[in-house]
Amino acid sequence: MAIKFYKNKWFKFAFWGTLYLLWVIWLGNYWWLLGLPVIFDLYITKKVRWAFWRPKQKKGGLAGSVLDWLDAVIYAVVAAMIIKIFWFEAFTIPSPSMEKTLFTGDYLFVSKLSYGPKVPETPLSVPLVHNTMPLSGKESYTTLIQNKYRRLKGFGQVKRGDIVVFAFPNGDTVLKQSPQADYYQLLRLSNGDREFLINNLGPVIVRPRDKKDHYVKRCVAISGDSLSVRSGVVYVNGEKEPLRETLQSSYTIVTKGDPINSTILDDMEINPADAIFDPALPGYLDIPLTASEAEQISKLPIIVSLEENIDSYPPDYPDSWQTIFPFDTLRHWTKDNYGPIWIPSKGATIELNAENISLYRRLITSYEGNTLQEKDGAFFINGEAAATYTFAQNYYWMMGDNRHNSLDSRYWGFVPEDHIVGTPYIIWFSKNANRSFPKNIRWKRIFKNVRGK
Repeated sequence: MAIKFYKNKWFKFAFWGTLYLLWVIWLGNYWWLLGLPVIFDLYITKKVRWAFWRPKQKKGGLAGSVLDWLDAVIYAVVAAMIIKIFWFEAFTIPSPSMEKTLFTGDYLFVSKLSYGPKVPETPLSVPLVHNTMPLSGKESYTTLIQNKYRRLKGFGQVKRGDIVVFAFPNGDTVLKQSPQADYYQLLRLSNGDREFLINNLGPVIVRPRDKKDHYVKRCVAISGDSLSVRSGVVYVNGEKEPLRETLQSSYTIVTKGDPINSTILDDMEINPADAIFDPALPGYLDIPLTASEAEQISKLPIIVSLEENIDSYPPDYPDSWQTIFPFDTLRHWTKDNYGPIWIPSKGATIELNAENISLYRRLITSYEGNTLQEKDGAFFINGEAAATYTFAQNYYWMMGDNRHNSLDSRYWGFVPEDHIVGTPYIIWFSKNANRSFPKNIRWKRIFKNVRGK
């Protein structure tokens, strides 16, 4: 009796129609209510052949199998697209900037529900592909249609300490032959020689906001916070950042002449490229370690000294004023001695002056869509004189847990709220590229929950 009830066409329509209606309410676009008649016809009237690619008479043999596979592929792609846009998306960690929290080779599911999924701004795109085609490297989208930014209701807001996936703020402009590089930094380091960059690494590609490359970092400060870094320690609103076991810094290690046993470094999953022994020292000039790993190594009999590398002004190459945000000579900031800096919040108003304009220029122009001109010490926004500016959205400050091997907000500035994608939820697979199968699989990390770590 129960089985017949679940097979009843009116029950099916009521179930799927209710789910669809709730989705439309969440989406906030009531034009999608026009889909209810489609659901009604699918389960009740059955007047329209929605699967138009199938023949009216079911075919057997090879033709029937091909059509069955076509059905399965279409439904799978549609379902995967809906999941990718509104619920979860799969990501891979490509760099060591978050080690030892997230390792290079971790495969993650990132929750978009945590902060609310964004309605696609560039809807005309190849399904399940972010910005470039896997083999050709060509753009996987067209900007013929561009929607305004809109975020659906999520479970919460970005908090201090959250691990966050976001669109790389400087990723609006990239060079075709080096799309991972920061175009604006390359431009500064080449003394503004744009033609040289284009000739060697071009052409230039301009990407919409939702097609920028994705980064993952930890949010160390939210809108309205004041942040500073003193001798490598982060302070937010005057309070020291909570100490995490996975937080890494780099150290100079001097030994009695021999390298550290490779088994010890291997057990700590230290990349061989980050642990190059220099016999002239003898030791290691720049090896990344957590505090507990540094303590463990310092107790080894062959260790003469172990010292954390702290960058003070003038900064070590290549961390010149051209690479440290906000790229001016007014501030003697380094990656380890930085700030104080205020993180803008929506609705907050600042006075514009010569000292802070370099901090907030890109926010006013690129992220909030205004024109900004400076003339005889005065500022003009959208052609009108302006002594103050009120921010239109919230901003965040992101840093990698591997503090000396992370290109983060210290190098390119604030992350706008409309760039936030989601938060890593679970590691579904992990492998170490420096080991061979089967030792390369990190079995202990598979299905590890990283939410809130």
